[in-house]
Amino acid sequence: MSFDNDPLWRLRHALAGILLALLLSLLPAALLGGWLGDRFGESYGARVACYGALLLYLVVGAVVLVVRVAPHETRPLSPRRALRWLLSLWLWPALLAAQGRRPPAA
Repeated sequence: MSFDNDPLWRLRHALAGILLALLLSLLPAALLGGWLGDRFGESYGARVACYGALLLYLVVGAVVLVVRVAPHETRPLSPRRALRWLLSLWLWPALLAAQGRRPPAA
């Protein structure tokens, strides 16, 4: 059985990096959501809403990374690459902004 033509197999390094970044982001999102909830509402509902918004932000970022970056990622996952995925997951709007300013290909 050959995996060469399977698109998910070709994306395995990127998908593993994104999944690891999502898992590593759960605790910081919970802490940040709790802090923001205390700042804005000082209630459990406000903390949950902030945490939920951060989780939505991260999931949307994961989808953006899968669509925009993952097809070009071929290197195996390493600690350095995992850190890059983690930072990319939190800073994905900057990725979209940078791609928007790029001149069109000739």
